[in-house]
Amino acid sequence: MPRMTSVLLLAALLFGWSGISQAVPEIQNWRTDNGAAVYFVHAPELPMVDVRVVFAAGASRDGEQLGVGVLTNALMSEGAAGMDADTIAQRFDSVGARFSNSALRDMSIFSLRSLTEPERLEQAVDTFADVLGEPEFPVNALNRERARMRIALKRQEQSPGEIAKKRFYADLYGEHPYANPVLGTEAALERLDQETIRAHYQRYYVAKNATVAIVGDLERDAAARLANRITGRLAPGDPAPALPAPEPLKADVGAILQHPSSQTHVWMGQLGVARGADDWFPLYVGNHILGGSGLVSRVAQEVREKRGLAYSASSRFSPMEARGPFILSLQTANENTEQAMNVLHQTLEEFVTEGPTDDEVERAIKNITGGFPMDIDSNSEIAGYISMIGFYDMPLDYLDRFIERVSAVTPGSIREAFQRRVDPDSLLVVTVGRIDGQS
Repeated sequence: MPRMTSVLLLAALLFGWSGISQAVPEIQNWRTDNGAAVYFVHAPELPMVDVRVVFAAGASRDGEQLGVGVLTNALMSEGAAGMDADTIAQRFDSVGARFSNSALRDMSIFSLRSLTEPERLEQAVDTFADVLGEPEFPVNALNRERARMRIALKRQEQSPGEIAKKRFYADLYGEHPYANPVLGTEAALERLDQETIRAHYQRYYVAKNATVAIVGDLERDAAARLANRITGRLAPGDPAPALPAPEPLKADVGAILQHPSSQTHVWMGQLGVARGADDWFPLYVGNHILGGSGLVSRVAQEVREKRGLAYSASSRFSPMEARGPFILSLQTANENTEQAMNVLHQTLEEFVTEGPTDDEVERAIKNITGGFPMDIDSNSEIAGYISMIGFYDMPLDYLDRFIERVSAVTPGSIREAFQRRVDPDSLLVVTVGRIDGQS
């Protein structure tokens, strides 16, 4: 079956957009023998399987050891079960499998894509299980990765956008774990050794702290065996404790940071919402109108198109386990900073007060629902969605009802949600750029 035909068929089966009156394929959910949560979608169109394993082991779990979450994740594939990094990579490559890993604030992520031909899948899965269950954290790889992270930190120090982002998160979250810089600090990195990394691994890389997403050409029993093999070498352990609720800002606060750049980077915002918030869909559609839809958004129209104050300007909610941030951002010529900030703030204030028009909501819904098939046009993207659903304990019908929930949003529900969640009079503002008269 040609790829495009299979993609369209999958979309039709999942969401009924071609008038096919078939039941939506079920997201099946169970636990492995040692307690890992598994989410599975049977997708037989291609002889492939995508697996994503997510642990609550991101930067928000670093504690005093800043950077240990990212460093542990990076070292997992640098040596495991007696193999070095080259051998691990060769074992994946020789069977056409693709492996990747990364870490964010909430989570540590490991992904595998493999053909389902038994011999190829066997080797890919065994190697994946080695990486997850028997990492060795070799000293030479630790030193190399730590040096790479130091270089990345130095680059961040030269980037006004990264400076603004780090200061924004630090000021918005204060003592909350979301204030942790994802890459840590140079001083903290120097203190990270094998013992510290192993302790982090032993606490957080356990079955009951893992979410396994499987999408592909496997039957339910085969998927269950696959999940048990992947997680079988993990200790059962305990899930990570829930993150505390961050404290909201009390009034306008901010930071003006000097940087020798021709453009000033502006970050403006406050606490937003956690994943699974009841009013997420009005906020999502509303933000699409406000600043999430590129050049046609209100923010872009007011800041760029009408006044030429910035090349790009946008807004976004970033929901996480605890309340993630609501952010408006732009880059503008240093001399235009104050005017651009005023326009950005005024645009937000008007949107919160008045809400969107009927036409804006209708266009946003059409744009979002029309583009959604492309968001789930591969098994790997579906695996990403269902791992998010599992990790954040969201309803299993999230994908099934996505179009319905977006389409049910009204101008009134957007206005109510924004007035409840966004206070234009209590914003954190961070600017990074050259101040007039200074170099």
